[in-house]
Amino acid sequence: MPKLVDVSHQITDGMTTWPGLPEPVIEESTTVAGGVPGHGNSSGRVTMVGATGTHVEMPAHRYRDGADPADLDLERVADLPGAVVHAAEGRQIGPEAFSGLDLRGRAVLVRTGWDRHWRTEAYGRSDHPHLTETAAKALVESGATLVGIDSVSVDDTSPAAEGARPAQAALLAAGIPIVTHLCLLDQLPAEGFSFYAVPAKVRGMAAFPVRAFAVLA
Repeated sequence: MPKLVDVSHQITDGMTTWPGLPEPVIEESTTVAGGVPGHGNSSGRVTMVGATGTHVEMPAHRYRDGADPADLDLERVADLPGAVVHAAEGRQIGPEAFSGLDLRGRAVLVRTGWDRHWRTEAYGRSDHPHLTETAAKALVESGATLVGIDSVSVDDTSPAAEGARPAQAALLAAGIPIVTHLCLLDQLPAEGFSFYAVPAKVRGMAAFPVRAFAVLA
């Protein structure tokens, strides 16, 4: 039997994904009419921004006319041959991290180890590992289908960056979905697995949470 490895964070009421983002509000056990006579259907309500927890960023996240989750071809986020690239040394991840690797058609998951800080003040620090613009362009040229990272962002979010998001811009312009806030990538091999990160088919969102997981042969 294949082994399934969950590489996404759970979403809980009031948690912080990124300092400054609204926290999710989860109302449990809302009873609605209907169902078996004498019984209600237990449901719930979640209020949150799309960029909550482990989520996929779509071209609409950056470009006004870009694709959103409702436009997403499943071939870009499901049953992708995966590759884990270890890049735990240093803050900036350059193109050399991907040199010589066959990444065409793959979900390229960048393992930095930053997920060890999840749900701590350290996680949101601006010195988190990120891709350089040249690294993002190298991934585009390599033919990667999806790019993921176990960090806050594929871009530098420090004040010195002045809000620029060149890695995000390069990847999304090429139609490559970005999955951020992954975790437990140390439980995956360098290759030999399939990756899934499918969002709900919601129209009008630029990013949306996913249940990201790998299937090991």
